Amino acid sequence: MDSVQVEIVASLNLEIPQIDSLTRVLSSESKSSSRFPENPIRTSLLASTLDAIFATIFSITTGGILLSNFLVELDASPVIFGLLSSIPMLVNLIQPLGAYISERTTSRFHYSMLVYGISRLLWLILVIGISGVGWGLIDSQQLVILTLLIVFFSHLSGGLGSASWMSWLAIIVPRSLRGRYFGIRNSATSLTNLLCVPLAGLAISHWYGGTRQGYGVVLLVGIVFGFISLGCQYFKLDVNPQLQNTCIVDSSVSRKNELGKITISDMISIPEKQWDENIWKNSNFWIFILYFSLWMLAFNLCAPFVNLYLLETLNVDVGWVTVYSSLQAGANLLMVVLWGKLADKVGNRPILIFAGIIVAFTPLLWFRIANTSLDIWLWLPLLHIFIGGTGAAVDLCNNNMQIGITPVRNQSIYFAITAAIAGVTGALGTTIGGFIAQSPQFGGLLGLFAFSSILRLAALIPLLFVQE
Repeated sequence: MDSVQVEIVASLNLEIPQIDSLTRVLSSESKSSSRFPENPIRTSLLASTLDAIFATIFSITTGGILLSNFLVELDASPVIFGLLSSIPMLVNLIQPLGAYISERTTSRFHYSMLVYGISRLLWLILVIGISGVGWGLIDSQQLVILTLLIVFFSHLSGGLGSASWMSWLAIIVPRSLRGRYFGIRNSATSLTNLLCVPLAGLAISHWYGGTRQGYGVVLLVGIVFGFISLGCQYFKLDVNPQLQNTCIVDSSVSRKNELGKITISDMISIPEKQWDENIWKNSNFWIFILYFSLWMLAFNLCAPFVNLYLLETLNVDVGWVTVYSSLQAGANLLMVVLWGKLADKVGNRPILIFAGIIVAFTPLLWFRIANTSLDIWLWLPLLHIFIGGTGAAVDLCNNNMQIGITPVRNQSIYFAITAAIAGVTGALGTTIGGFIAQSPQFGGLLGLFAFSSILRLAALIPLLFVQE
């Protein structure tokens, strides 16, 4: 066995006879797989990284600043922008249903192709709609409603597959490599985002047919990249949820089926006592849920209003805000790999507690910021770099810890419940934050920042009792 296979065997905590049996299977199966190199895990991880890069390009064109700018061009109302922000969080409520359905399929790959294929095909309707405006078939307001409907149903379809996809990735990535792998993967997506957002923005703003038509062209290119990302999933080791729910999967063991597709087909049973049959009795999981939901509530209280504070309260030019966002993304890109390596050595919980305390106090730093030359040129860039570096630790370790505390059996259901609850509390935080920001008796945006800081510290208390 190679080093990765040894690490996977060690992480399974099997008895000696089981390890001997697994060793024989690994040695025989590695010779029968000709589609992959000697290590199918390495190929799967590379395919997953490429999948993430191309999916990021798709996400850039179907959300964020590009979609917001498109709606501004259509004179969309503030209500539309509010709905646009809440839809991705609220549709997480569909994830438990998606997990339930996915656990009754026989292939993570085929289920992912179905739900994400539909999700990305829906955006072709918007490309047609943009063309329809140019031909006079529909007006701008009808196009706004069409855009909102596509956003809703696209995220709804994607939400059906999120838990299954995360469970699939959790099986493929060896436990001892999670920090480093997800660090590199997140770094690659951050770099893609850093490069592609300004390029797409330039293409739209300089398109000869106007910005609206330019967005339609960029959106079409993004859809193509979205389907390329789905094609990358073909080269990942497949997982049968029916077998995953009865056995531990060793993701180094594989063979080709009659279509030449690599599938995980060899399982290793483990003692029944290692399974937690009732999710409601998994106290460690629910303590993590308490922490994560409170954190999402506290974080989203003020996070969506930082740019509003810069643009309206401090009257910072939008060009500077774009530069600060790029600096924050660059810091995230550089630090996420370092945090990943550190997480593999010391664990995710110590880093979450350390970085969480720093992130909790970060909103208070806005009290010292003003619209002065020193702040514009020095303190605001440093603050955004600081936010990007510390935020990378929280995002990465939250993801790794969620994977680490959930059992393999019915894993997608655990992920779905986490996403559903966090989505509701995140949306609730944004809503409450909006009311507080408009209430002078609470101190406006600065009062909101202080309140968010207090709640973030309180959210870390349950984390102290989570067993990693």
